[in-house]
Amino acid sequence: MDKHTSEIKINVTLDENKIPETLRWTAQDGGVNDEEAKAVLLSVWDHKSKESLRIDLWTKDMPLDEMKIFFHQTLSAMTDTFERATNDSKMSATMRDFCDYFAEKLELKKS
Repeated sequence: MDKHTSEIKINVTLDENKIPETLRWTAQDGGVNDEEAKAVLLSVWDHKSKESLRIDLWTKDMPLDEMKIFFHQTLSAMTDTFERATNDSKMSATMRDFCDYFAEKLELKKS
């Protein structure tokens, strides 16, 4: 049986102070080729140490209002993933309530 491997690349251009100026990513299996991004949140589970390892990057020109939307959408997506991964509908409902609260407090929801 042949195994298929898939690669995801993130290229970061830094300024003289090592602050990200540009983020570009490629995931050819997903149809993404050298696309610009303004922020990346990556979490990896380290099984040996039983901890989450993270890379959180955003460009210095990432608009604050877009960052708030990005976080809300990420939290909402994590809630969906949590429910699929654990089948814990009760905690997922609690997490959705928090996402709604988060959006309300940041005035992200349109009336």
